[in-house]
Amino acid sequence: VSQMFSEKAESENIVLQMAAEDRVLYGHQFNYEEYFDANVKKKLEIILSAVEHVLSLEDGKNRYIREVTALSKAFSIALPHDQAMDAKDEIAFFQAVKARLVKFETGSGGKTDFEIETAIKQVIDQAIVSEQVVDIFDAAGIKKPELSVLDDEFLEEMRDMKHKNLALEVLKKLLNDEIKIRSKHNLVQSRTLMEMLESSIKRYQNNLITAAEIIQEMIELAKEIKEADKRGEKLGLSKDELAFYDAVADNASAKELLGDEVLIKLARELVIKVKENATIDWTVKDSVRKGMRVAIKRLLRKYGYPPDLQLMATDMVLSQAEALADFWNN
Repeated sequence: VSQMFSEKAESENIVLQMAAEDRVLYGHQFNYEEYFDANVKKKLEIILSAVEHVLSLEDGKNRYIREVTALSKAFSIALPHDQAMDAKDEIAFFQAVKARLVKFETGSGGKTDFEIETAIKQVIDQAIVSEQVVDIFDAAGIKKPELSVLDDEFLEEMRDMKHKNLALEVLKKLLNDEIKIRSKHNLVQSRTLMEMLESSIKRYQNNLITAAEIIQEMIELAKEIKEADKRGEKLGLSKDELAFYDAVADNASAKELLGDEVLIKLARELVIKVKENATIDWTVKDSVRKGMRVAIKRLLRKYGYPPDLQLMATDMVLSQAEALADFWNN
């Protein structure tokens, strides 16, 4: 009990100290005084400007999220101290900015700080708490695209967006999510697209290209994704057939030697043969997997696939078959 009261007192001091500083965290560089008396539309504009500011700082997003999380923990323990309550509006603002930033995290999952957020929501005005803030696209004044339809109009909006760092984060998350969706159906295509995305991000992080330049590269990548959707139609292949075509055409030497016509025939027959051998739970049955591997090797030999590349191609086709197993069994 004494330890609990000691932690509570320490947390009260932390909250009071942080709230008394010249606008917690980056407040000395970003003025958000007008936020507290603003209307809802203006609040959203200030939140977006704050997000842009944080993203413009070196490792700003990670540092901001870390510090606001620490402040939230201290605040939840300090409640319901009167002076802690006096800091609730500022903490609500920090939480709202943090919520925008966390939306860009990809693959995080989980219930991060769920208990803390619940405690804070009980005392902070629901109009400005993180979960109540309007969707990031609406707040930014841009129409929200369907993930599978990154149309030219939307991409132009992102190119012309005032907050370049915010536009970058939005595009990065959209493209990452779009590529992950494709990874469940076409391993080679998704791997290629992800490599392109990661290459742009790495060059930006190394200051080799500007925010405007990486946004342009991401727009081009979005167009690549749209074009990738049309490849099957152009080759006369179904979605499944295209996935296996990419698996056997992944090697440049094999593609040059055999040509598209042979690889297309091979892909079509691979779909038929793999489905014939794909019993329920085959991915976890060694005997069935061995049979599948043998069937794949026979087809590769039948179509004259280079002997020294057959092992690699077999592994790729088998991995592709495993990725499609869930689709076929549903």
